Amino acid sequence: MKTDFFSQSIALLRTRRFGTFFFATLLSNIGTWTQQVAQPWLLLSLGASSFVVGLDAFAMGAPVWLLTLLGGVLADRADRRFVIALFQSIQMLCPILLVVLLLTDAVEPWIVVVLSLVVGITDALSMPSFQSIVPSIVERKQIATGLALNATQFNLSRIIGPAIAGVLMAGIGAIGCFAVSAFSYVPFIVVALWILPRKIVARQAAEDFDRRHLFAGVRDIAHQPYLRGALLTVLTTSLLCGPLITFCPILVKEIFHEDASQFSLAIGSFGVGALIGAIFLLSVDPARDRRHLSTIAASSYGLILVLVAVNPWITVLPVLLGCAGLAMCVGNTSANSLLQAMAPARLRGQTVALFMLAMRGGVSLGSLITGVSISFLGVRDALLLNGVIALLAHLAIGRQWLRLKVPAME
Repeated sequence: MKTDFFSQSIALLRTRRFGTFFFATLLSNIGTWTQQVAQPWLLLSLGASSFVVGLDAFAMGAPVWLLTLLGGVLADRADRRFVIALFQSIQMLCPILLVVLLLTDAVEPWIVVVLSLVVGITDALSMPSFQSIVPSIVERKQIATGLALNATQFNLSRIIGPAIAGVLMAGIGAIGCFAVSAFSYVPFIVVALWILPRKIVARQAAEDFDRRHLFAGVRDIAHQPYLRGALLTVLTTSLLCGPLITFCPILVKEIFHEDASQFSLAIGSFGVGALIGAIFLLSVDPARDRRHLSTIAASSYGLILVLVAVNPWITVLPVLLGCAGLAMCVGNTSANSLLQAMAPARLRGQTVALFMLAMRGGVSLGSLITGVSISFLGVRDALLLNGVIALLAHLAIGRQWLRLKVPAME
């Protein structure tokens, strides 16, 4: 059976639409992760505090709390090609501006934070359209496989991007990372305009936009405990465990007194673990109930965070981050597969928006709160507290979620 699943994955990659989408997205994410390594290190080199590093992550993720539901409505009602191309083009201007500022020696921490806010706004409005593409270009029975492959390319980029960043940071500095990030948008925008179908869902031309559409789908989804359990699992993971990556540069620089190359290795290890998790999910029967996988992985992430907080050896940090990446990927991707497979087709865009809200919004809020707690407790104790709370919360959520019956799909 496992061979069949891998054969199905290869067959899906060989299709024109999904295959091109996969590789264009891989290149785009490589650029994103190259910048993700350079940006917090740049802030620290500019003298920014742990609070500013957390604020930068908050600025990038906070707009999802206000705009992702609108992005979900756009995903359900607008041309997703146009939505993605427009907002990704605006987003591409941010690393270009950082390159110019670095060349002129005019970059300041507040400018980096403001540009992160711009990226956050464009992401919030376009990511539901992006995330709902896979279910739109594959058959329903292939959704789990398609999402697992999408997670595979994303986590492969977590390995390649930091590796490229490590080389560039050691050679020409952060400016090279931002340049790579800017160029990486181009193939994805081209694919969005060329490969993606013009009309993914029927337009509701007879209906005028109504603000109630922002919340009607939310109410429908919130009234389904099965879907609510998946969203709570993702939100708890993002809120409490997500800040591990945000504050990893502080852990590496201030606790272990290492340089950017060691930080790149740590982030790359997280990507290796996440890639292993994605490959593992390809071998899981698409018909299998994903709740157990999501709950076990999410609980494990909390435990791993505790171990990271008390670990005294820099050589062990990449191993722990690899385990954290595996747990994160299995937990979140399993929950996402469940949400997209069980959500009504008319609400798929808004369901994806809620998933993004839980994942990205949770990380942004968690980064801000953790940044404050680090100022009082220190990075180790703050992460330790997060890990203990996450472990207990996931055990409680999982206990209720696993008791529910699987609802019939619409």
